Amino acid sequence: MMSEPHMPKIDPEMVEDMILSLAQHGAVGETGVCRLVYTDAWQKAQAQVQTWAQEAGLTTSFDQVGNLWAKAEGQSSGPSFVTGSHIDSQRSGGRYDGALGVIAGLVAIKTLFETFGPPKRPLELVSLCEEESSRFPNAGFWGSRAIVGRSSPEDCEIVVDEAGAPISAAMRACGFDPARIGEVARNDIAGFIELHIEQGPILEDADLSVAVVDAITHIRHTEVTLTGVSNHAGAFPMDIRADPMAGMVEIAAAAIAHAEALGRPAVTTIGQCSIAPNAPAIIPRSVTFTIDARDPDPAAAKALHDTHNQIMDKIAAKRGLKLTRRLTLDHAPCQSDPGLLNTLQDAADAADIQTLRMASGAGHDAQQMSRICPVAMLFVRSKDGRSHTPEELSNIPDIVDGIQILAGALYRLGYS
Repeated sequence: MMSEPHMPKIDPEMVEDMILSLAQHGAVGETGVCRLVYTDAWQKAQAQVQTWAQEAGLTTSFDQVGNLWAKAEGQSSGPSFVTGSHIDSQRSGGRYDGALGVIAGLVAIKTLFETFGPPKRPLELVSLCEEESSRFPNAGFWGSRAIVGRSSPEDCEIVVDEAGAPISAAMRACGFDPARIGEVARNDIAGFIELHIEQGPILEDADLSVAVVDAITHIRHTEVTLTGVSNHAGAFPMDIRADPMAGMVEIAAAAIAHAEALGRPAVTTIGQCSIAPNAPAIIPRSVTFTIDARDPDPAAAKALHDTHNQIMDKIAAKRGLKLTRRLTLDHAPCQSDPGLLNTLQDAADAADIQTLRMASGAGHDAQQMSRICPVAMLFVRSKDGRSHTPEELSNIPDIVDGIQILAGALYRLGYS
């Protein structure tokens, strides 16, 4: 472990004040937040973060997709070490998902800058946009995708909201130029660390405040349609039916049972189902449903998906059903950088904070950023594992532990 000067303590009152202040932009009820990208609430939240960063002495700018950057210039030029997360929320979200990572990054860099002065190598905060796809369902990591060069002006017309309006119109309304989205791409980032709430119960079960995340899961969404023959529910015998609902139930049970048998971290979810006709006394003609399958290990994820396909093929054939599959989402798994993992663990050890090593079962912007630089993540405990709800809550002492580790890691990366 490297020697270092006495690290400053993170101010819990400052952290809590920032969380509560930022949550006022898009506030719904007592604890809810609805802060959709490019709306007035989102713009005001980004402006608030920009003001805080400028008050901390950081240089700020917006890129042409709407990501906010705040930089502590280094004593020497070169690639930056970046931290941050997203500022947008679910339509029925809370104060912590995404926003906590932005606040944590700002507090960590501000604390280091005030204590030690300019870093040797540049440190940057990024407040990303439209990670959640809440306003534009097919946007998917809109801000980080642009940073890694995966967006084009054509995408700005294809990505639309529920009313069919393109994201380009919303961008222009905020002063961003869709034609220049290609300029957002960066090739000068040395590493990216994202702090995020866990969104699950693992840390709480272990009675620990912070986890070091060593992988982000593979996420695959498959839309499945089973088509049979619609008939009378009473008059048609069971042994000669081609019942797609019976096939769906059997497939769902087998796929879920398979994930249960594999154990953690494999998961399988049947999240959506549409039946036609949807009537109590009619054998359906067709059933369409979704399978969400996840595992952070690439080989295990492939095996999980292959098994699902085998289950579907076998059951559809047995029941005389037509089977069609459509892949609607396929995010490859992301392994954290060993060097950054060691840096985070060293910082945790130096701060005497016990951590858990775990994989993320949710997707994150870090998954996109891994295309251009080494990445790693920190998780902070979520009360009752809640997230994507106004009831999500992470306690201030846990949050301070996470920021303390983040600050220690950024010191090692930027000041050593």
